[in-house]
Amino acid sequence: MKVKANNFYKFNPVMWDIIDPITNLKSGDIVQVKNLHGCPPANTMGHAHVYYDGKFAGLVHVNSLEKIDKGNR
Repeated sequence: MKVKANNFYKFNPVMWDIIDPITNLKSGDIVQVKNLHGCPPANTMGHAHVYYDGKFAGLVHVNSLEKIDKGNR
C-alpha cells in the first residue's frame, strides 16, 4: 500500500507496529501523514511519519494505515 502526504488515515497496527511500537498511538486513532524536512518521504521502505492531534506521533508501517474519507474524520 502507498500513502500520500497530508492525507488522513485510521491507524490499525499490523504485527510490526504491535511488536516494536515506537509511538503511543492506539488502534483507531486518526493520523495525518507528513513528509518531514530532512527525512525520507512517505513510503520509503514501507514507512511514513505521522501526526496525531497536530503533534508528531512517530514512524509507522504504511500497512498500519487505512484510508478514510473526509466525512469520517
